[in-house]
Amino acid sequence: MKKYVTTFLSLLLMVSSITGCGAKTNEAAAELPEGDTDSEAVSEETTEPVTITIWHDTSDEIGALLQTELDKLSPDIKAEVVKKEKMTEALKLVGDDPDSAPDMYFFAHDKIGTFAEMGILSPVTDFLSEEDLQDMIPMTIEAGTYKDALYQAPIFFEATMLLYNKALMKEVPATTEELYKYAKENTKDGIYGLLEQHSTAYFAAAWMHGFGGYIINDKAEPGLSLPETIAAVTYHKKFSDLMPVDGDYATLTTLFTEGKAHAMIAGPWLIPEAEEAGIDVGVAPMPTVDETGKPLMSYSGVQGLSVLKNGSEDKKEAIAKVLKQAMSMETGLAFVDSLDSAPANAKCYEDSSVSDNEVVMNLKEAAENAVPMPNVPEMDVMWTVTENMLVAVNKNGADVQTACEKAQKEAIDQIASMQ
Repeated sequence: MKKYVTTFLSLLLMVSSITGCGAKTNEAAAELPEGDTDSEAVSEETTEPVTITIWHDTSDEIGALLQTELDKLSPDIKAEVVKKEKMTEALKLVGDDPDSAPDMYFFAHDKIGTFAEMGILSPVTDFLSEEDLQDMIPMTIEAGTYKDALYQAPIFFEATMLLYNKALMKEVPATTEELYKYAKENTKDGIYGLLEQHSTAYFAAAWMHGFGGYIINDKAEPGLSLPETIAAVTYHKKFSDLMPVDGDYATLTTLFTEGKAHAMIAGPWLIPEAEEAGIDVGVAPMPTVDETGKPLMSYSGVQGLSVLKNGSEDKKEAIAKVLKQAMSMETGLAFVDSLDSAPANAKCYEDSSVSDNEVVMNLKEAAENAVPMPNVPEMDVMWTVTENMLVAVNKNGADVQTACEKAQKEAIDQIASMQ
């Protein structure tokens, strides 16, 4: 037996040196002790890792955290999370140049319809089973679904909430009428009771939803002239009249971080800046509309991974593992710990590190009422049309019904021109 092994090794080394395949041979086999007559494998091929390229166009901090979590798939899978400037524009060119595409991209869900219509995406259900998705918060699955196909594996989500300065606001209003009364009484001498980007569609949508209206529905039908939408815009205007006319993010953020506002409707992204400025920030659910009994239902943005069609079949197993790792409880908890982001994985909320996090638990509650930003391509038209309408009403004093009906007609015309 010893002679047989020695002869075999000699032949193996000879073949390796001739064919150049020595890099794939287990070096330990060449050093097999002569007395080891029980070794079962004298050579073993090593496999190269599968490289998965992921584009993102978000903060470096988020990109680095995603990279850290996906590095846990090494050495079998090498994930490369790459910052791509103007990513949405680059992805629109993929149809003409498939070889330029990454394997996946990380982004908010609202562009899914555009890319799905271009035919460049694979449904994530090509790689994931129902069981893989069962722990995801339903709203996050809804957000990534377009025409009955799921195109995004959700990781975390964002929504607006009522942020308040604990030094100024001692009791948080529960309804919109209570909030209006509070805002009116406390807006004086350069101090504001309530701030909001009142003429931005993203924020105004919460008021529309609270009245039963909407900007556009999942059938790509604009709703700016609905009676419910008109009622919401009319009601919302009395709040905007108490705020700075421009209502832009920089102005409002400065006022809040300087302690010149009792409360502000904003997203969790404002909290670190306010706390750094010394504001003791409280978070509260959006108030309930007295007239309808519904809460102000903000738009939610779900961040996650989508898969490009190009080459996805060749890397199917690796892509599936990346998606599962990204959606895992482990990754969700990492995003909570580092960024106070609200995980899409519902199991995360059973962990004490999450259940004790006021910001994240408030977002979890918001998810029960939040409306995912429309992912239909026609929404691209609606942002500008809606904001022009809001500017006309809130800043220029236009008649609400006239402005809403005009905006509806413009939206219908612009959507028709997309066909």
